[in-house]
Amino acid sequence: MSERLLGSLRKSTAPTQPSGPPDGHHHMAWVTHEFEATVDFYTHVLKMPLVNAVTDDRIPSTGELAPYIHIFFRLGDGSSLAFFAAPGVPRIAPPSHPVYVAFNHVALEVADRTQVQLWRDWLLECGVEVIEHDHGIIHSIYFFDPNGLRLEITTTIDPQWNDRQIEARAAVDLWISTEKEARAKGHDVTEALLALARVPTKPGSVPA
Repeated sequence: MSERLLGSLRKSTAPTQPSGPPDGHHHMAWVTHEFEATVDFYTHVLKMPLVNAVTDDRIPSTGELAPYIHIFFRLGDGSSLAFFAAPGVPRIAPPSHPVYVAFNHVALEVADRTQVQLWRDWLLECGVEVIEHDHGIIHSIYFFDPNGLRLEITTTIDPQWNDRQIEARAAVDLWISTEKEARAKGHDVTEALLALARVPTKPGSVPA
């Protein structure tokens, strides 16, 4: 965030400011080129009911001509994952680096490790490749949907995993200062951050 924007936020005392962060995610949406396979995967493999389908000839928020169907699959907490299908939309270019495939993902929560194992076994039975990893603070499995979207099913092990604001701010500040120092000295930024990343992280760190 720019210093200018931070300054304006600090000066603002308008009573219409939001009192806190949003309550949660309502839905997240992606384009699909595998429409039928996506419907089958989310309804039958992930057992998420298809709860709404909206069609239109234009994008409501922009007015752009684009006939589409917008479908919603509901999670157990009432939020949704959603997809758009539209004719004539070209596929996006392959990721320029493998970390995009690993880092960009959606994590779905279940109650405990037993549920994670049940999902792992079910996905394998459905022919879905699964990777499992215990991060210490959460226990997860990873897999892909028909669109190449990486999904995670996870359960919390450490109930304080997302209540470490002081440690998180310190880690962010250290990352930024290390990067800035490397650039200022003409050092290799990747090597500097790699050296930082090699230092064992505390249990409060967030996994990928």
